[in-house]
Amino acid sequence: MSDASPSPFQLEYTPSKQMRLIDLTVHIPAPPSRTQATQTPVRWRTLEFRIYALLVVAAVMTMAWIPINLSLPTHRNYPQFQRKLSPGWMLGRPVDNSDAQYRGFRNNFIPLTLGASAYLLIKLVRRRIHQRIASGGRDENTYLLRFNFYAGLVMIVALHGTSALKIFSILTGNYLIAKAFGASKSGPILCWMYNLLVLFLNDWCNGYRFGSIAEGLAFLDRFDGIYPRWHISFNITMLRLVSFSMDYYWACRTSASPWESMSEPNDRERQTKSHPREAHSFINYISFALYPPLYLAGPIMTFNDYMWQHRKPLAITSRTVRGYAIRVAVSLLTIEFVLHFMYVVAIKDTKAWMGDTPAEIGMIGFWNLILVWLKLMNIWRFFRLWAMLDKIDAPENMIRCMANNYSTFGFWRSWHRSYNLWLIRYIYIPVGGSRSVVLNMLLVFTFTALWHDLTFKLLAWGWLASLFVVPEVIARFVLPQAKYGEQGWYRHACAVGAIFNILMLMTGNLVGFVVGLDGTKFFLERVFGTTEGWQFLALTCVALFSAAHLMFEYREDEKRHGINRKC
Repeated sequence: MSDASPSPFQLEYTPSKQMRLIDLTVHIPAPPSRTQATQTPVRWRTLEFRIYALLVVAAVMTMAWIPINLSLPTHRNYPQFQRKLSPGWMLGRPVDNSDAQYRGFRNNFIPLTLGASAYLLIKLVRRRIHQRIASGGRDENTYLLRFNFYAGLVMIVALHGTSALKIFSILTGNYLIAKAFGASKSGPILCWMYNLLVLFLNDWCNGYRFGSIAEGLAFLDRFDGIYPRWHISFNITMLRLVSFSMDYYWACRTSASPWESMSEPNDRERQTKSHPREAHSFINYISFALYPPLYLAGPIMTFNDYMWQHRKPLAITSRTVRGYAIRVAVSLLTIEFVLHFMYVVAIKDTKAWMGDTPAEIGMIGFWNLILVWLKLMNIWRFFRLWAMLDKIDAPENMIRCMANNYSTFGFWRSWHRSYNLWLIRYIYIPVGGSRSVVLNMLLVFTFTALWHDLTFKLLAWGWLASLFVVPEVIARFVLPQAKYGEQGWYRHACAVGAIFNILMLMTGNLVGFVVGLDGTKFFLERVFGTTEGWQFLALTCVALFSAAHLMFEYREDEKRHGINRKC
């Protein structure tokens, strides 16, 4: 059975007639030459893998039942977190709507959908007008850049009120620095200094109240828009400012050919192929920085990619959009089910775990991580779907389920993928790339922690994440797959390594995004300080060993069909 490969210029994946297990993972367009089918023995139906599957199914059922049981009204700790619950709509159950970030998205889902629909409708009218008055010419959408410019300005005024003046001033400052220094090596240094200083001041000054600048301007603070806390979402905008400045710097140092003479770029070339200097205009810059579908949360695009998709539009088919919309709907229903039956966020926030076993505390932490993954995936996929309906293909952020990762490197490639691509292009490669993996990863994760939030908790997470890549780097050096991959023991040794990787990833993310250092310390004390804890850890290792083998085979199955997601 052969698979029809997608064209690098057409966003449609042609699956086989029969639904396959690997089709559950979201497809990432890539040039056909990059993925070559491999022939390895299929292990799914062997006795070994049937045992692994049974163990994993039993583990997953137990992992689901524990938080459901902890969330029952009859549980002894229920009164402690009941106040955090809100009226729900599913089977008469309350909903755990206590996560502030997802609550903001969930409560405003209908206004966001209406706003997106209005934007798309107005833009459709603009496209139709252009099609009527255009007299042939090149197949491009550059005429829409000016529309995006004005739409972006209207959007930030509606969202942030008079704070739009602050945003516009910051954007203008970055543009002037980039243009003033051009190909000078001082340009990137000043760009980074400017944007890091802005991030720090945004947080320190809490968005700069007009009244604190001058008493006569205090009246402007009353017009703060729908979303007054503009500086919270500005972190995403800052990445676009750096992207524009760095892409312009590289364009000034290379001889970018006129657009007309360039061939169709593939997915990677859209990131790296520079545009002529005149393409880096103020209109195009603001159009990119304030592009409405991606402004609030991403996914993150580079300036080069954004411009290429207007100059050489991708053929995003209706079939692709429908398939992705179904994914979004299923994802939204999944998190609704979890929030209605597992109140782990409320339990975590109120620390209502007294008397719970190590296994129960472990599942509170695990399902909080799953909810972090689910909420971010839903937010990013909603805005990515909006962009797809606007004929723009932003990078997919969440490639795999959080629980379908065994490698530290693979995890970060598939988690917030667009941000990972941004880090590689603008930090990791410029500072030396793989020549000094550990030091460069330390720099990357330190920046990532501070970019998320200027707190010690996130900084500790960044340093832990940097530390946790070291064992995998050493293991790859000591036991390279090219040398030992054919040995029978190698796959099992990798599964043992996967256990430690998964446990370290969970620990690091519990510190950074769930319970912090104190909560993680309490959990580890319960695991390593009690007999029940050691029993739970032993059973966890058996389940993870089995799951790792299934993950290995899943990726081998992908390779047999010419898919190599590198994560």
